[in-house]
Amino acid sequence: MSQPTIESILHEGRVFNPPAAFSQQAYIKSLEEYQQLFDRAKANPTKFWEDLATKELHWFEKWHTVLDWQPPFAKWFDGGKINISYNCLDRHLTTWRKNKAALIWEGEPGDSRTLTYAQLHREVCQFANVLKHLGVQKGDVVGIYMPMIPEAAIAMLACARIGAAHTVVFGGFSAEALRDRLIDGKATAVITADGGWRKDAIVPLKDQVDKALADGVVPTVKNVLVVERTKQGVHMESGRDHWWHELQKQASADCPAEPMNSEDLLFVLYTSGSTGKPKGVVHTTGGYNLYTHMTTKWVFDIQDTDVYWCTADVGWITGHSYIVYGPLSNGATTLMYEGAPRASNPGCFWDVIEKYGVTVFYTAPTAIRAFIKMGEEHPNARDLSSLRLLGTVGEPINPEAWMWYHRVIGGERCPIVDTWWQTETGGHMITSLPGAVPTKPGSATFPFPGILADVVDLDGNSVGTNEGGYLVVRHPWPGMMRTVFGDDDRFRRTYWEHIAPVDGQYLYFAGDGARRDEDGYFWIMGRVDDVINVSGHRLGTMEIESALVSHPAVAEAAVVGKPDELKGEEIVAFVTLEGTAAPNDDLVKALKQHVVGEIGALARPAEIRFSDALPKTRSGKIMRRLLRNLASGQEVSGDTSTLEDRSVLDKLREGS
Repeated sequence: MSQPTIESILHEGRVFNPPAAFSQQAYIKSLEEYQQLFDRAKANPTKFWEDLATKELHWFEKWHTVLDWQPPFAKWFDGGKINISYNCLDRHLTTWRKNKAALIWEGEPGDSRTLTYAQLHREVCQFANVLKHLGVQKGDVVGIYMPMIPEAAIAMLACARIGAAHTVVFGGFSAEALRDRLIDGKATAVITADGGWRKDAIVPLKDQVDKALADGVVPTVKNVLVVERTKQGVHMESGRDHWWHELQKQASADCPAEPMNSEDLLFVLYTSGSTGKPKGVVHTTGGYNLYTHMTTKWVFDIQDTDVYWCTADVGWITGHSYIVYGPLSNGATTLMYEGAPRASNPGCFWDVIEKYGVTVFYTAPTAIRAFIKMGEEHPNARDLSSLRLLGTVGEPINPEAWMWYHRVIGGERCPIVDTWWQTETGGHMITSLPGAVPTKPGSATFPFPGILADVVDLDGNSVGTNEGGYLVVRHPWPGMMRTVFGDDDRFRRTYWEHIAPVDGQYLYFAGDGARRDEDGYFWIMGRVDDVINVSGHRLGTMEIESALVSHPAVAEAAVVGKPDELKGEEIVAFVTLEGTAAPNDDLVKALKQHVVGEIGALARPAEIRFSDALPKTRSGKIMRRLLRNLASGQEVSGDTSTLEDRSVLDKLREGS
């Protein structure tokens, strides 16, 4: 692995200060206040997190050791007794929040439901007793394969309540992908639904579960619980399969939360590697609870009057941390939406914001680029004046997409928090705090207080201003993953052995390249394997993509490297166009010259391929690895279980 350096930098000089009215009511009100907080945390990270754990969470028993760090293995608040379900529910019941909306749900067909904290607590306790009745015990792993319905959150909280770990598998995954995760996690039960709604069609979840469990290939699974959602006929295997509603109505609503050791397993969440089997990312209870609580509170500046909507699925870490655990731990009102923008209702997101008066909106850059392609007429036809804060998650956002989001959705009044983090980090790592930090379109700005991030070379030395390097974290943090499930060696190899230890200090390597500009702002360049070496010059794909997207004809772009005998690699760009633009030779020339003007001649694409869509994971990330295969004429290889629409890949292959 060689050092990523950037010879040419996409210039972005626009700066947006937090609105004064927003800063006045925010938790962190100024850049000076952020800096003081950051400096205090840097001087003594352990005390910083201990003070917050004491102040912000309920503990049944206090810890004896704040941080036990045996690199690369960390234990936070060791000896402490806590329950995240208690922190998300019970402690709010003694306050006025008891009758506050905890969860607002909107189904794709238009049905809806609102649960107060008292009602959600009752449902969770009942389902926790259902699990216990079926023999689920503390320490068991429970698979959850659900649509975006309230029962998904209820199931997660019920597992946590009794000390069973959950492994949520996104409802769009295949039966094979589900089976592999259930086998690796040794799941004892599966919670699913007959089906779920997505883009006006029923996703047949129970049928997929039946395929995954066929022929006894997952012998550990003894019970399957099924929510009746879409009411199409499904097979129910006697003795194994149970209807949720039948067992729920018989269950007691009295189920005290189990005091858990801070380091007890909370969940395993699988994230795909570029090759081989998916990695089971392990998160434990106390540190994760604290970290999602604090990042939700400060990054979203969450207030008791907010209606907060994260558009992710609970099958991803974003749904775990920022639909369920973080918001509910803060006593917030969190919104879940089952559906997605679709031909029959391209403006459905804006309908939801208008209907419920959403104040904080958190979505992915890939969704924003899709909104741009659909046209401004859809958001412009709705009242979005309730919005006060916007956020982005999942990948770096192109500056032009950022500007559209700021102007069209935020009405030029809403701060934008551009959050960089990973499944492995548990919560936000680099992000602006909206009342304190001036933002630059495309930059994630600064590390969250308590996060000692750096950009380094392979020897672990900090690189200079605007020099590309490896994004690392120099000190443990409470929300960090603890290991790869059942594979400590893979954990060590994947995250801790790429960068040389400095003075015995291990560095967590995120797998991303980054640079810091002259103001100290972090710019995420994308995965290190998405850095292209052209004639010895290493160029970040993200910056070339941003240059392409800044052209008015381009809606979305993905850039990959193609092997070249002379240059080492050539740049190949896959481009989707705005609705009215048409692909032709003149546009190819114009786009190549536009990149040269934005970055420099080194970044000129050798080839531009037009496509109606790009291959993406179900969480919205472009699968550049597959595009690299296509660009170089190779067979597509590696794990494709996260691919959302295989027809996109087939069309690209036919056009190559």
